[in-house]
Parts: sequence; structure tokens; C-alpha cells
Amino acid sequence: MTAILYNSLTNKTEAFTPHNPNKITFYTCGPTVYDDAHIGNFRSFLAADLLRRWLESPLCTLATSDGEHHGPRIVTHVMNITDVGHMTDDTNADGGGLDKMELAKERILEAKKSGKLPSDSEVDPSDPLAIARFYERRFMEDARMLGLKVAIEAEADPTLMPRATDNIEGMKQVICDLLDNSFAYAAGQPGARAVYFDVLKFQAYGDLSGNTLDQLKGGAGGRVDDSQQQEKHHPSDFLLWKEDQSHTMKWDAPAHAACEGWDQGYPGWHIECTAMALGRLVDGGLSNARKDHATIDLHSGGEDNIFPHHECEIAQSCCFTGNDHFANHWFHPRFLMVEGQKMSKSKGTMYTVRELVAKGIDPAAIRLELIKTHYRANADFSMQGLKDASRTIERWRRNAQMLSSWQSAGEKSTTNIAQVIENFADALSNDLNVSTAIAAISSLDISGPATKGALNEAMRWAGAIGVNKPDTLLLPSEPNSAAQSIETMIDESCGDTERTLAALHLIDNILGVIFRPIEAAKDTGITLYQPGVSPSPEIEALLAARRDAKKGKDFAAADAIRDQLSAMGLAIMDKPGGKVEVAPNNKHR
Repeated sequence: MTAILYNSLTNKTEAFTPHNPNKITFYTCGPTVYDDAHIGNFRSFLAADLLRRWLESPLCTLATSDGEHHGPRIVTHVMNITDVGHMTDDTNADGGGLDKMELAKERILEAKKSGKLPSDSEVDPSDPLAIARFYERRFMEDARMLGLKVAIEAEADPTLMPRATDNIEGMKQVICDLLDNSFAYAAGQPGARAVYFDVLKFQAYGDLSGNTLDQLKGGAGGRVDDSQQQEKHHPSDFLLWKEDQSHTMKWDAPAHAACEGWDQGYPGWHIECTAMALGRLVDGGLSNARKDHATIDLHSGGEDNIFPHHECEIAQSCCFTGNDHFANHWFHPRFLMVEGQKMSKSKGTMYTVRELVAKGIDPAAIRLELIKTHYRANADFSMQGLKDASRTIERWRRNAQMLSSWQSAGEKSTTNIAQVIENFADALSNDLNVSTAIAAISSLDISGPATKGALNEAMRWAGAIGVNKPDTLLLPSEPNSAAQSIETMIDESCGDTERTLAALHLIDNILGVIFRPIEAAKDTGITLYQPGVSPSPEIEALLAARRDAKKGKDFAAADAIRDQLSAMGLAIMDKPGGKVEVAPNNKHR
């Protein structure tokens, strides 16, 4: 079946039909780097990543005016880094309150004072760009751990994740054009002047969010005082540029007659995405975007971006390009709940990726837990869900290891992989129904040779009926390419074993959870330290004392040491051969 996808602009599930099905343009509103991104942020980013990987896949078929277009295809995915202009009150178009980078400064100063600053945080709180680079680096580390493809690609091509502060001139170019064509105007008193977008000049304002201009009220407060609010043409007119010599980060005003003689200032939040999306995704950049009335194929962001951010983005982009739409398709994942409730710092449920990984949780399990619920439903993240996701991935990995061992031994198998692939592709084609796609993978039925002799031993070590995995049977750290997988699947000389293993690689090019780098346990001779726990002399001494107590049949002392380790946040498990596995407490709960 051809892929259908819900479009937030039309409020309908419809065929996804890019302008050029061979090369799709996709823009995602990325993080504001004033703090570590939490799992709610990553739910939205990973939903976009899943969609991008699906559109690239040979399994994805798109409808076109000429019929159907079969993958693979190129998806150019761009995600911005916001490091200026995003204010604390982003529920109104002006974004009142404090600049979020100011909040980051206060947070770092407080952390320094209390001694809670992370060990890798040599950062000057008085330098907003240093703060932004610090949190940006941490975001990129987290994103790559979770397999966010655009973050991985940005290592080689940083233009795929452009920074707002690197694109100020592009924003000014758009602002000047909007002023030239009377879609924007300047207002205010010297020292506090602003350029506003005139929403009355764009009749479609409100179509995305369902708001009407009569319903909307302006965003007084913070950087927009009552006098400025009165100078607007309409209360919903939103900020493009603000004159403010006192602001933490500031630049020369746009080179336009309406801004002549202005002090330095800074851009509004919404204008950055127009400049960066059109500047990076349109051949020839902003100038060609204006000349060619350019659009992009796909735009995503969390549902909280719909208004005002994306509504304002559509208005200014359409008026800049002269087109009646900005993106053909809008994709908005819903919010993430934690244990059935809204995320809360005070309740300790606003988890970051690095906090969970530090507890020994496999990043692949975090990824699967965040993508396994349909993007248009409120997902509920839980520790039990993480355990279930981990077990699901381990089962898939065991299947891959078993098939690899059979392939190496030249043994044959029979599977229902053709039906699995069909059901998997149909599920994702139906508005990215990932839960049904996951069920399809879990329905894989493998019948193999009798497990005797050397093959039985290989399977046991591979994890099919055991738990240990020697280096010779470890899975690759990334899936084979889609092209390589398809080549094997259609090769008539290959049997079910090879085809099924190739199909798992093809599936994992989309899900990104099976063939991944897996951190190995650290073996010190008496202790196996699982990921999330670093070897230490203190732990070694306690385990040695526990071993001696057990030898002396002083089980009360041995239990007391176990309790002491538990109080340190550690769980222990005795292993064959006398070694002890040490893991974060959550691993064995």
C-alpha cells in the first residue's frame, strides 16, 4: 500500500506526496540549548527520525500523479539549534518573559554555587554562546546515543543542524523583504523599537492552529510593554526584530530604511526557522526561495509548536516566498506522560537521556520506549515500559544471533519473513502505526535445524538458549545498508536464513534498535561491572569482604554488605565461576 500520513494543516490522514519523490525536504524544529533535553523533547525528535527513516526505506511506497514511487529515496533532513530569541513565555506570539539563555546563566551560576555542576561543564556563565555550546554538545551526545540520524550526519555536515546565531543575516534578509512588501512594519520608541509581522496581511493566519484573529490576544509582558502593544496594527502581530541594547546577545539592526538609526537588537524566535529551512533546503538558498516561490515537503515539531511558532512561521514564510503554503505536510507528535502523569521536576520524573543511561539502561531500550506508541497518542513512559522494551530488543537480537550462527554453520531454516515484512510495511504505511509494526516483527516464527553438537554450542553462546555472547557471535554495531539487504532478499540463491537476517537488517534501518554498539561489561577478575557502573576500589573491597564472609558461612555479614551496596544504588548477582555482576539498582528490580 502507498503511505498515508496525518497532516496537521488539513486535519486529515492523506497520501504523502512530495514535490520530488526521489528527494524529500524535511525540516524539524530542534532544541533550545539552554538546558539538557528531556525525554519528552526526544519523543518528538525520535518520531521525526522514525518518519524520516521510513520514507527513505525501500519498503516505503509513495503515491504520485504518475502512479507509485518505490523507495529507496533521499531525505534531506534539517533540524535547527535555537540559541537566541526564544523567550520563557512562548504561548504568545511575542514570546514575553526572559530569554531562555538568561535562565541557563542563572541555572549554571546556582549549580556552581551549590557544587552540583557536572564534571564536564567548564563553562563561563557570563558567556551566552559558551552556555549554548555546552548544552548543544550534551544534546548531540544524547541524540547520537539514541540513533537520531540527523545528529549523526551533522558530524560530517554541520549545515544539517544550523544554529540560529549563525543565521542572523538570513533572518535580516527575510525581515527586509517583508518590510519592502508591507507584510511587516516598524513601531515603538527609540531604544525599544520593534519590527512586527502584520497578521492582517495574511488571510490564512490561524489555519494550522484553528485560531481566528478575533479569538487571539496579543502577547503583552516581558519585552513588549503596553505602549508597544497599543502601537501594533493588531494585537496578534508578532515580533520579527527587537531593538534592545541591553540584551545578552545583540546584532546590528536589519539594513532597511525602517530601521535606520536603531541600536543593536536581536531576532524574534519564529523568524529563525523560515531563514534556516528555506536557506538550507532550497537550492540556491533564500534568494532562490523568494524567486521560485519555494516550499518544503515536510515540517515537524512537538504539538506545543503548533501555536504560535508554526502558525507564525507559515505566515512569514508564505509572504516571503509568495507561495500560498510553506510546507506541504505538517507532522506533530503529541506530549509524553511519565507513569501516567505530566513530567515534573519536583516529582523526579523529568528524565534526561544521560540520567537513564547512567542507571545502566540501554539507549536502544530508551529509543524503543519513546517510539513504540503512535505519535498522535499521548505516550506513557515508565520504568516497566523500559524493561519491556529491553526484553523485546533482546528477543530480536537473539533471533538475529541465532540466524547468524546458522548462516555461519551453513544450516537452513524456514520462517514467515515474507508475511512479517508485508505486515510491517503495511503498518508503517498506515500513518506510521509503529505499535502494529512492532507486533509484526515479534510474530517472526523461525524453524531451524536440530540443535545438536557444535551447532547447539554455537546457538547457546549466541544467546538463543543461553545468556553469554562471545566476540565471534556479537552482532554488528549497525545494520547493513538497505540496498545490501534488499539485494540479499531478492537473490534466488539465498535461503530463508539469509533472507530473514537481511530482512531484520532492513527493518532495523528504520527502527534503529537491534544492530547497535553495545557497551560490554568491565571484567576485573572478581567483578563484572555492567554499563552504568564504573569499577572502584571501594566496591572491590566490599565484594572481597562479602566473598570471605560467605566462605566463613557468616551469611548475616554477607547480606549486610549486599544491603550496603544496595544503599549505594547498586544491585549484585552471583555468576557462575565465582564472579559477581554489579549493575545499577534498576537492572534487577
